[in-house]
Amino acid sequence: MEISNFNIVLVCPQIPNNTGNVGRLCVGSQSKLHLVHPLGFEITDTRVKRAGLDYWPDLDLMHHASFEKLLGCIPDLSRVFFFSAQATQSYYDLDYRSGDWLVFGRESDGLPLEILKAYASQCVKIPFPGKVRSFNLGNAVAMALGEGLRQLEL
Repeated sequence: MEISNFNIVLVCPQIPNNTGNVGRLCVGSQSKLHLVHPLGFEITDTRVKRAGLDYWPDLDLMHHASFEKLLGCIPDLSRVFFFSAQATQSYYDLDYRSGDWLVFGRESDGLPLEILKAYASQCVKIPFPGKVRSFNLGNAVAMALGEGLRQLEL
């Protein structure tokens, strides 16, 4: 079985275009996309596939009925990193490894507080000096993947 560079997890995404864009990023980075339900759209939505363009058939995609079901698929929970604007540690401080799990929350409110509390030492943020609360989901995933690929020297 081929190992993905990264496992990208979207917890309950709401906007189909963002998910399609992240799917395209996953194909381009040879990473696996994990979608934790419920989703705010149907995966057959043309907006998902339009954002993923003709790459969607090449996407390594896995669906999870809940966050708890996702956790059951992760062999090493110490290699899971949760992205949140509320975190104090920068994602630049991570020592990325092939197969790491990068977890992102919903567009409107991020990851649930109970997840952030349970995994506080594994929460990271993307630092930014400007007057925004957070980045667009697709942009945040692209930034995280870019840093990870840089560290893996790919």
